[in-house]
Amino acid sequence: MGKTVMIVDDSASIRQVVGMTLRGAGYTVIEASDGRDALSKLSGGKVNLVISDVNMPGMDGISFLKEFKARPECRFTPVIMLTTEAGDAKKSAGKEAGAKAWIVKPFQPNQMLDAVAKLMGP
Repeated sequence: MGKTVMIVDDSASIRQVVGMTLRGAGYTVIEASDGRDALSKLSGGKVNLVISDVNMPGMDGISFLKEFKARPECRFTPVIMLTTEAGDAKKSAGKEAGAKAWIVKPFQPNQMLDAVAKLMGP
């Protein structure tokens, strides 16, 4: 049974690119279009890692992160923020909310896979 990664991004093309990168590396992928969609899709099984955009309509990445981390079963699940935001204020808000890594778009697939592997462990 492989590890499961959830991608939360309002851009279908980003979800597609990230999804292909992860599936190519053997991960199972769940896609969500914003924070609310992601929270509703969590109820099923265990998610090993989340990759989330920051700026999304509906529920943005930081709000999603706070709600996600408030769930006991998600408290220790690593979250990577994938965003066009490179500003320090957003980064520190992300860190405070519990983000473990910050990858700025456009991203290198290898950079993302390295971060995913590092955060999920063996």
